[in-house]
This record gives sequence, structure tokens and C-alpha cells, in this order.
Amino acid sequence: MPFANFKIPAGSLDEQQKELIVTRTTELYIEIYGERARATTMVLVEEVTDGGWSIGGGVLTLAKLRPTPED
Repeated sequence: MPFANFKIPAGSLDEQQKELIVTRTTELYIEIYGERARATTMVLVEEVTDGGWSIGGGVLTLAKLRPTPED
């Protein structure tokens, strides 16, 4: 069974964007494994609590990830 697990910052994507991740990932697995993979492909989109992850030792928050007006 193909399985993909996406961890995203809570509140960073709307429902339509999460659905796009699910459908495109499923289509990618079908492209690789063939149509037989559709029925067993599992895609999990997990929202990580704000401040619950880091890169390079620095805690990230949604406010830090959002573009600033000058970007």
C-alpha cells in the first residue's frame, strides 16, 4: 500500500489546498505503480501545532513562515 505523510504548520493551508496535496500525491503513485494503486493509496496530511517544529535549531511559528509585506 503506497503511503505518504505530509506534516504542515497548523492553519497554513486551507481545505482546498490539502485536497490538492491528496489528489496529486495519489496521481503520482498511480503514475508510478499503475491504476491498481488507487484503491490502496493512503495520504495523510497532519497539521503540526504552531511552534511544534524547528529547522536548524530554531523554533518555527506560522508568523515566521508567512511572508512580510516587503516580500
